[in-house]
Amino acid sequence: MAIRGGAARWIIVAMVFVAVMLNYVDRQILALLKPTLEAQFKWSDQDYANMGTAFQIATAFAFLGTGWFLDRVGLRLGFALGVLIWSLAGMAHAFATSVPAFFAARIVLGIAESVGTPAAVKSAATYFNHKDRQIALGIGNTAPNIGAIITPLFIPALAVAFGWQAAFLLAGGLGVVWVVVWFGVRIKPVALDAVAPAPVPWLSVLRSRETAAIAIAKVLSDQVWFFMLLWLPDLFHRLFGLPQGTLGLPVALVYVLAACGALTGGFVPSRLMAMGWSVNRARKTAMLGYALLVLPVVFVQSVSSPWSAALLLGLVLFAHQGFSTNVFGVTTDITPARSVGSRIGIAAFCGNLCSIGMIQFQAYALAHGWGYAPALAICAGSYLAALLAIHLLIPVIVPVDESERGDGLVAAH
Repeated sequence: MAIRGGAARWIIVAMVFVAVMLNYVDRQILALLKPTLEAQFKWSDQDYANMGTAFQIATAFAFLGTGWFLDRVGLRLGFALGVLIWSLAGMAHAFATSVPAFFAARIVLGIAESVGTPAAVKSAATYFNHKDRQIALGIGNTAPNIGAIITPLFIPALAVAFGWQAAFLLAGGLGVVWVVVWFGVRIKPVALDAVAPAPVPWLSVLRSRETAAIAIAKVLSDQVWFFMLLWLPDLFHRLFGLPQGTLGLPVALVYVLAACGALTGGFVPSRLMAMGWSVNRARKTAMLGYALLVLPVVFVQSVSSPWSAALLLGLVLFAHQGFSTNVFGVTTDITPARSVGSRIGIAAFCGNLCSIGMIQFQAYALAHGWGYAPALAICAGSYLAALLAIHLLIPVIVPVDESERGDGLVAAH
């Protein structure tokens, strides 16, 4: 199927959206099936935390190479290989019968899924001009949330009806179908030029202040996201006694609000820029607003209803996704498209690796009777600290010249 002109850009966005959505379905299944698998395989909370840690370590170190890999071999082939491998790894969970087997499946899944983030950001930087790019990033950043909404709504029921293995097999199988469709779509003429392989000055990207700013922001914001992704179902189970069959509903509400946050993260700065604000002022004002919205998270354990807790936690992830969309936006503002994958890959490595601390800290907190209060307090201050780091290291956000992007935008229009 050949697609020409500007429509090709939105086909790419749609394909990336579906891939990243499936990425988060695959990774979240384990958290939602925790009660069932815990009972069947006699896991401890520490076993579960260690599986999450193994996934994070594998993903983090893979990010050091996958961003560069996408820049070097091109978006089309690199993204397809990533989706295929992570889909097969997701299906492999269905055949695991021991803790080491689950560890192995999680490690391969984590390595392959690291392709998703740099591919999504590189797509927006490659196919869209400065104005449209914000909307593309916002749409793309809703994909994890849609995956996180779909998973709790359908996976527990699917596991009850057909067995837990069916959940892993179905999600992985959909990824294989995606790869077939991806290769069946031929983009002409713009995308073939835009996704061409290119040499990347990886070391110079690594050493820059701008990369340090994005990396610190990813560390501080990603630790909240991965803490929520791994521990949110358990939080609802412990605080409100929700069984597996019903805990998916408030969890889904949390991610519905998160998806809305991702869309506003693209819209708000675009609207401010249209009003005449500079990129620097628009970005940092939007990020400050999102950072302030996170502060009420400290009250989650004080509410008596799971739905009230879901609204508070949903506000947090609404703000997280808005903030995160702007972190990606800053990256594309200051980085030529040819090296976006490398910069966001380095930052994502830092974010994933340092998130291990939060995952392990929560297991330690539960073992010592502290509950979720300390982790929620850390979440509350993370975004203000992230914005401060960006402001100190990038005092003024100055977008790169569009002509430096080498993405064929003139040909597209």
